[in-house]
Amino acid sequence: MAAKRPIKRETPSLFAVPGQAAPLSVSELTAQIKAVVEHSFARVHVAGEIGDLATPASGHIYVTLKDDTAQIRAVLWRSKAERLKFALAEGMEVLCRGTVEIYPPRGTYQLVIDQIEPRGIGALQLAFRQLHAKLSAEGLFDPARKRPLPQWVRSLALVTSPSGAAVRDFVQVLRRRWRGLSVLIVPTRVQGEGAGAEIAAAIQRANRVRRPLDCLVLARGGGSSDDLWAFNEEVVVRAIAASRLPVVSAVGHEIDVTLADLAADLRALTPSEAAERVVPSAEEWAARLAQWDRRLAGAVRLRLTAARAQVEALARSAVFRRPEELVRVKAQYLDELADAAARAIEASRRNAQLRLESAAARLESLSPLGVLARGYSLTQHGDAGRVVRDAADLRPGEIITTRFARGKAASRVESIEVEPPEAD
Repeated sequence: MAAKRPIKRETPSLFAVPGQAAPLSVSELTAQIKAVVEHSFARVHVAGEIGDLATPASGHIYVTLKDDTAQIRAVLWRSKAERLKFALAEGMEVLCRGTVEIYPPRGTYQLVIDQIEPRGIGALQLAFRQLHAKLSAEGLFDPARKRPLPQWVRSLALVTSPSGAAVRDFVQVLRRRWRGLSVLIVPTRVQGEGAGAEIAAAIQRANRVRRPLDCLVLARGGGSSDDLWAFNEEVVVRAIAASRLPVVSAVGHEIDVTLADLAADLRALTPSEAAERVVPSAEEWAARLAQWDRRLAGAVRLRLTAARAQVEALARSAVFRRPEELVRVKAQYLDELADAAARAIEASRRNAQLRLESAAARLESLSPLGVLARGYSLTQHGDAGRVVRDAADLRPGEIITTRFARGKAASRVESIEVEPPEAD
């Protein structure tokens, strides 16, 4: 309790009582209350709903914890807020641990939070869900963006702790399955404060290596959720998504699924399985090649057998046994074709001749000479040679020429008889 000090007064107080100490100042009273409250509530565990959430530029977080009938102001200092795994939100039910302090300038009390977690769900689990929803909305976990591994991996980068069991397991499986593979180990911490940033930096360094690399393997052995949390950090997920090399994630065991697993192009349950997925087995390929060799030899034998049978069949055919017979058959066939062609030409000539004679007969029947041969004659004006079609065209004394089937005669017109036209 703060020491009391006397207050000087020039006039007697109405509340002065003989033998009683002088009154306290506001600061003294506040200091005494502060000492009592902070001593009595040195450590408290409070459940409530977040309201009036404020995050100023200072990095501190100010909230109001409330229930149905009361509320208390609370603060999460920057040093604690930076370590917070999940995002606080209005209306969130939380559990808080901390101390009650008096803020003398306003004479109010507040809860200084040391630890905070969502009520009903763990802080890490909530942080996982929040970050998963955010990055999923950006498409970082979309299966369409995942790339296949090269069929033949000749060199790779292994991002892991060089002192962990993951690197030993991975390399041992690689050596057992395939020889001559180049492995570049990019060392990094895989757990603890700041491990996420180191993992992301290691992924970026592997992508800047000038030597040709076919893929990148991110490996770590199993552990608790806290141990694996670095692989759930946003900086790691974005580094995997930005990698130009296909990324294989081999973090933890089968039951541990991290955001790095979801962002990677391929997920392996363990580092050992990652080695099995990245490179083929030399023994399996040797057995496969032997099988292909047997199948190829069998296929060649079948082709040879079929070709031999075909040659033997040809040798037994009449073409090879009596080749002149085929020539005679073809010659006879040509003779038949020539005879048929000659008959067709003769028939065509006769048809053409008949058509020509028919046309000539029709033409002869229409010829004026043909008409004359039947006893008719043709009269023409003597001077012009025009045909006389009407007696009215003639004039007495006019010389006319009459043409017969054989020969012609000239005569003079003596008289003309014109027949009247027929009535319609």
